[in-house]
Amino acid sequence: MRILLVASAFNSLTQRVQAELQDRGHQAAFVLAAGGAEVRDAALRDAVRAHRPELLVAPMLTTAIPDDVWRAVPTLIVHPGPVGDRGPSSLDRAVQEGARRWGVTVLQATAEMDGGDVWATAGCDLPAAGKSDLYRGEVADAALDAVLLAVVRFGSGTYRPLPQPADAVVTRPYLRQEQRRIDWSADGTAAVLRRLRAADSRPGVLDRLLGEDWYLHGGHPEGALTGPPGELLATRAGAVCRATADGAVWIPELRAPRARGGRTAGVKLPAAVALGDRVAGLPELPAAPDGPEREWKDICYREEGRAGFLEFSFPGGAMSTAHCARLLAAYRQACTRPTSVLVLGGGRDFFGNGIHLNVIEAAADPAAESWANLTAMDDLVEAVLTTTDKLVVAALGGNAAAGGVMLALAADEVWCRTGVVLNPHYRLMGLYGSEFWTYSLPRRVGAAAARRLTERAQPVSAAAALRTGLVDQVVAAAPQDFRSVVARQAGRLASGGGTQGRIARKKEARERDEAVRPLAAYREAELAVMRRIFDDPAAPYHALRAAFVRKQPRPPLPDAAAPGMAQPDVTTGGGRRNSDV
Repeated sequence: MRILLVASAFNSLTQRVQAELQDRGHQAAFVLAAGGAEVRDAALRDAVRAHRPELLVAPMLTTAIPDDVWRAVPTLIVHPGPVGDRGPSSLDRAVQEGARRWGVTVLQATAEMDGGDVWATAGCDLPAAGKSDLYRGEVADAALDAVLLAVVRFGSGTYRPLPQPADAVVTRPYLRQEQRRIDWSADGTAAVLRRLRAADSRPGVLDRLLGEDWYLHGGHPEGALTGPPGELLATRAGAVCRATADGAVWIPELRAPRARGGRTAGVKLPAAVALGDRVAGLPELPAAPDGPEREWKDICYREEGRAGFLEFSFPGGAMSTAHCARLLAAYRQACTRPTSVLVLGGGRDFFGNGIHLNVIEAAADPAAESWANLTAMDDLVEAVLTTTDKLVVAALGGNAAAGGVMLALAADEVWCRTGVVLNPHYRLMGLYGSEFWTYSLPRRVGAAAARRLTERAQPVSAAAALRTGLVDQVVAAAPQDFRSVVARQAGRLASGGGTQGRIARKKEARERDEAVRPLAAYREAELAVMRRIFDDPAAPYHALRAAFVRKQPRPPLPDAAAPGMAQPDVTTGGGRRNSDV
């Protein structure tokens, strides 16, 4: 079936829906609904004429479909709420109000917003997590189930959608900042966390901090620190700790309002980075990766038998220079432990999305920070590639892109949860790429597939990644269950009789590859191209980065044949998959 997806952004859900529909043989194209109404509607009408869709699907849309379009082509709207729920802040309200169970509904587009007949619906649990995490996890799982069912029902030609029951309709308006506001003198930690988590990615909670307005993004509970409500108590790993009425919370990111002006206005940053010298007097309270689980930390380590687990969770999956350095130190420490299997990742949200574009944009010298961040990523990936005394498993409970994918591919096995979307390319940011991708990618999928993945720059579903060899195993588990399933599988792998033989063969294979072409040669060649891009103020990367960070319209993409964009000879690299060792 010819299906046209229309969305306000090519976000994680839209990418997943497109990839999963294509996996099932549908011709799924995409059109972006952005810009002013006239431009947006004209682009949609042009796409409809070009693609001639039998069905329109809107996975994430913040504006209305023009009447003439939905009247001409059957249009399905994905609403992140149960049947009868209406309004633009559905999931925000569910999280802020502490809902434990939610749903997703696929509706027919009509003149009444969220008022059309129901084609499909699916329910989901809402564990204690941030809105964006839930949106990419439980809500996305439910949305995909509902979309696929709706498409099957539409394709049958016999199904008739059901009207919404009039007595079940609840229309709730946009959740404004005054309804998100935190009363630090009266609100306890649980209430503060609900408000922070309901706005973690967007729009944030507007608040007054150190005499200035800031948007607060995300929150984690603190188990021991207390102080005068509203006061800042400490910093840790870029986050700041702020006292509540009965405890404290860690706030990982801040964003200055655009109205404030300045180069970093509107850019979401690690809280301590955003505040700069304002928090110089606060104590830095680092948390050891193997410290108590009740203690909030973004990198943690534990062992179960002969298996070690190094988990990390960075906001938005972005990995700054500091993130990479701390993760590398934790990885090296984990490698000293008497384990035979080391699992990297295993959390429920993003595995990684590569270098931290926001921190780079805010730096005094973005080119220099780009270089520092990239070389720190390379150091981390190289440490994984050169680990020869144990098996390394990359466990992806959430999405990965660019350098995050290449970090995963450095492991001996890659396990990912059903529903994970991979973007194994750099082109959309005008970059050639690094992290030893010219070694890791072709040795898994072959030179032709490596070139196709990086040039086409399309999202890849978990099932397609398994077919092409990008991953070794797809784990069928709910987001909250992925960690425990991975632990059991890693335990079986560590105790298996053939593990030591695999480790020996892995070491021999690494030595053979090194003799053919040293890892240093891959790194040098990749970084030479990247250095030219970073140091060229006219390189598309800089404009693309700024637009991405500031949520502005993206400039035209560079041609694949432009300087710095041409793909290399990826015929070397051993031609074997890690799982063959």
